[in-house]
Amino acid sequence: MTLLTVDVGNSQTVLATFDGPRRRDCWRVTTAPKATADELRMLWRGLLRDTTVTGVAVCSAVPALLPALRQLLDSLEVPVVLIGPGVRTGVPLHVDNPREVGADRVVTALAAHEMFGRRPDGSGRPVVVVDFGTSTNVDAVGPDGQFLGGALAPGVEVSHDALASRAAQLRSVELTVPAHAIGKNTVAALQSGLVLGFAGLVDGLVGRIAAELVAQFGTAPVVVATGGLAPLMADNCRTISEREPDLTVHGLRLAFERQHSR
Repeated sequence: MTLLTVDVGNSQTVLATFDGPRRRDCWRVTTAPKATADELRMLWRGLLRDTTVTGVAVCSAVPALLPALRQLLDSLEVPVVLIGPGVRTGVPLHVDNPREVGADRVVTALAAHEMFGRRPDGSGRPVVVVDFGTSTNVDAVGPDGQFLGGALAPGVEVSHDALASRAAQLRSVELTVPAHAIGKNTVAALQSGLVLGFAGLVDGLVGRIAAELVAQFGTAPVVVATGGLAPLMADNCRTISEREPDLTVHGLRLAFERQHSR
C-alpha cells in the first residue's frame, strides 16, 4: 500500500510517498497557483511513474489552488483526505479562532507531537516547531498534542526578495552562511543579515515561547526545525535541537491514518 501526501505551500509543494510509517520518495516542486486539475495530474503522474497509489492526503496554504485540487481529488478512485475546516485531525486547537489556523500548521503540530513530543515512557512534553518556509513560523505544541499558537514572521527568501526589489543599491545574493558576522562587502553583509539575522530572530522567539511553556507545563520543550530552508538555518540557531525538513508530510500521513482507522 502506498500513500501519497501533498503539502502545497506558497512557494513550494512537497510530495512524498509512504509505505506505512516509512517514507519512500520525496519531491519538492515550485507551486503553480494557477495550475489546472489536468496540469496537477500530469505532474503527479510524472513523479510517481509506475507507483500504484492506494490513498492521498493533501493540505494547501494556497486558496487559489483549492478548486483544481478538489477537482483532481474527486476524480481519484482511492481514499482521499483534504485537510481543512471540519476534518478531524485529533489536534486540539487552543487558539481564539481555530478556523484561522492553516491546515499545514495543524498537521505539522500533529507530526511534531507524535515524532518528538512523546517520551519512551508514554508521557508527553512540549514541542516548539520552527518552520522555515515562505513565512517563518514558530509554533508551540503542548505535551498532549494541543496546538497552542505561535509567532509568524517573514520568511528568509521573502525578506531577501523585498530588499533586492526595493533597495536600489542592493541585489540578489546566494543564501549561504557567511564566514563572519561583520560583512566586508555588500554580499557578505546581506548574507549576515539574512541568515544570521533570522537565526537571531528565531532564537529570540524560541527563548520567549519556551519560557512560557516552562511556566505553564513545568518542563522545557524540544525544538524542531522543518521547512525548505531548515538545512540552511538550523545549524545557525542555538535553540534548535532536532531537524525534520518535511515534518508536514509526516503529519499528513498521520492525519490520513486517523481518518481511515475509524
